[in-house]
Amino acid sequence: MSRGPSIAEISAFLADVRVYRSGGGDPAALADRKAELLERIAASWPDDTEAAEVARLARAEADRHHGR
Repeated sequence: MSRGPSIAEISAFLADVRVYRSGGGDPAALADRKAELLERIAASWPDDTEAAEVARLARAEADRHHGR
């Protein structure tokens, strides 16, 4: 089973969300980090189809930020 993100990694992501919401940060980089965290969560729960779908949607959104 894969390792999901740590509390520290999630806390760092949420701190970056706060920065973004206050007018700073790169939305594409933030979307990439969100997708990566959700992909790791989904990988750590391979039987959870809902987690996999949420991760897939987050990756699609991140790709759209990069014009992919």
